[in-house]
Amino acid sequence: MTGADLATDRLVLRAWSSAELTAVVAGTRLADWAEDFPAEGDGVIAGFLTDHPEGLHAYGHRLIVERGSGLAVGSIGLFWPPAEGVLEVGYGVVPSRRGRGYAPEATRAVVEFALSSPDVHAVYATVELSNAASVRVLEKAGLRRCDGDATTARFRATADG
Repeated sequence: MTGADLATDRLVLRAWSSAELTAVVAGTRLADWAEDFPAEGDGVIAGFLTDHPEGLHAYGHRLIVERGSGLAVGSIGLFWPPAEGVLEVGYGVVPSRRGRGYAPEATRAVVEFALSSPDVHAVYATVELSNAASVRVLEKAGLRRCDGDATTARFRATADG
């Protein structure tokens, strides 16, 4: 991956290593993972990145690592390349670390990073309305609801606020 890690007050968002991808796909545990990492979504991402290593770039997928413990507690990513200047963001934090504000903190950092690219003018996420926790993550991360229907909502952040 090109580009540096993204750091927040409590987290480091860094590239997946090939050893981590291999371990997740093989079902092997590594010492620097939270006890409930990887979650199901992390397995999907690891499988995708194993098959499509071009997703390992500065604007791609990253692990969410607690600064204090050094443990991987989730993953977050941008679905690159942008379509007409718009990207989707996806994230997940393992159950043992939920409720600590990690998901909005990581999402805010990744969205700000994406919007720093001259190729990106908006970042969005689509969420099921039944997933109230994810709706709160997006609101706390500064995304605004811009569209939706009876079951889903689309949230968006733009370079101009």
